[in-house]
Amino acid sequence: MSRDAGILAAVLGNRWQRKLAALICGLLAVAALPPFYLIPTLWPALTGLFLLNWTAKGWRQAAVEGWLFGLGWFGGGFYWIGHAFLVDADRYAALMPVAVIGMGAGMAIYTALGSWIFYTVKRRIARLDLGVVALFAGIWTVLEWVRGWFLTGFPWNPLASVWGNLPEMMQSVALFGALGLSFLTALIFTAPAVLFGHQRTDMRRPAMQVLAASMLLPLLWAGGAWRVGTAGLLTREGIVLRLVQPAIPQKQKWQQDLRRGHVIRQMAMSKRTPGPLGAPTHVIWAETNVPYVLEPESPIPSSLAAIVPEGGALIFGAPRRDDQGRTFNSLFVIDRDGKVVDTFDKFHLVPFGEYVPLRSILPITKLTEGRGDFSAGPGPRTQHFEGLPPFAAIICYEVIFSGNVVDPTDRPAWILNITNDGWFGPSTGPRQHLVQAKLRAIEEGLPVVRVANTGISAVIDSYGRVRNMIGLDEQGIIDAPLPVSLEPTPFSDYGQSTGILIAMLGIVTGVVGRRRRVPGKS
Repeated sequence: MSRDAGILAAVLGNRWQRKLAALICGLLAVAALPPFYLIPTLWPALTGLFLLNWTAKGWRQAAVEGWLFGLGWFGGGFYWIGHAFLVDADRYAALMPVAVIGMGAGMAIYTALGSWIFYTVKRRIARLDLGVVALFAGIWTVLEWVRGWFLTGFPWNPLASVWGNLPEMMQSVALFGALGLSFLTALIFTAPAVLFGHQRTDMRRPAMQVLAASMLLPLLWAGGAWRVGTAGLLTREGIVLRLVQPAIPQKQKWQQDLRRGHVIRQMAMSKRTPGPLGAPTHVIWAETNVPYVLEPESPIPSSLAAIVPEGGALIFGAPRRDDQGRTFNSLFVIDRDGKVVDTFDKFHLVPFGEYVPLRSILPITKLTEGRGDFSAGPGPRTQHFEGLPPFAAIICYEVIFSGNVVDPTDRPAWILNITNDGWFGPSTGPRQHLVQAKLRAIEEGLPVVRVANTGISAVIDSYGRVRNMIGLDEQGIIDAPLPVSLEPTPFSDYGQSTGILIAMLGIVTGVVGRRRRVPGKS
């Protein structure tokens, strides 16, 4: 351990002070997330975690401190999950603190594992420099990737999402995805740690390394600004989408005496006087905003035909039960005759929301309407409907899964994300969800049309710019043209592999040439 690292360990004091510091660092990092965007807090937060790992006296201490950081980071970042337990408060309110703390504690295993890995590797490293920071950033990014698929995955709030209000800073994800931007973000905001690994008389080299890492910020912005600056505002001719946001409170959505009124309200909004763009050609409702389970012979689609534009379609969400008795969370496309011309079934279901894992063991029910579990659809699929460019349908949080939102063998012209964030009230959740849609638009080079029951509904172009929006908990409609798509991006061709490769190069860079020499060996 260097002299400065030893001083740092002394300043941090005893193990309880270190644990408190780890928790505070995790909570501090939450301030950088949407909708706060206090991005400079990442410097003390990530640098603090790195230095705690660097000065830990053992792998157990490193893992515990990493877990406490994650408890703050994930607990604070995911607190909005608790709102879902207040929709039916009589049954579920008591589970709210258990769910929020349990979610944070479980997800914190990733940061604990990352801290353990970093500590184990760094024991063999002779000097602290920017390469070691790249090792730290690479480990963070690889575990962010694992978090996207392990145990069905929950890649909410990738580090890249801290740039959600700056389209210029997000443009690089078209090259290497959100994972690549997460790596660069971790590298930039952890770089000051190298200043603690050297004697005061030898600070020139580490200072230059910190400056070099910091220069990535203006470089990312300049490249993104150039890309956005050369982009037009082109739209598809002859298409006007009407997005309907009825703002139906989740507590009322499935009440027997109110359901019919909810549908009638949306029908009236759908038939509202055309705006400056003229009559809408297609009308879109949110996830499960027809609050009835539709069976093969259901009369509901035909009763909705009256609001379908001539030559257009109505697209809406509703539960669907097939001939085998299976229930799906589905998207329906109906034509002017009320005929169901296509459906799409949600394939990435929410644990405990749409199905109960280990149902035979766990004595609990899911939060959504009905006792039985939903069945999963086959996966991403491009919908084809005459008069409308082909689109990739994704339902609710399926939009957070980078690289798994479109069918790569049948590239669509746009992405439609219907969702219901009414479960989460006026929390940070819906705002963070919107940022994920922006990232997918840039990654795939495709516009994303997002229709939400209580908001935030938006039309996002292929550069992640919000063209039209209805705010959270507002009732209203959007009449908007459909932005054009771009040529396939490098990400759409190679997926997450490029981001993973960058992370692995960071790990290799941190190890090669920095191993401690063993006495007596050349």
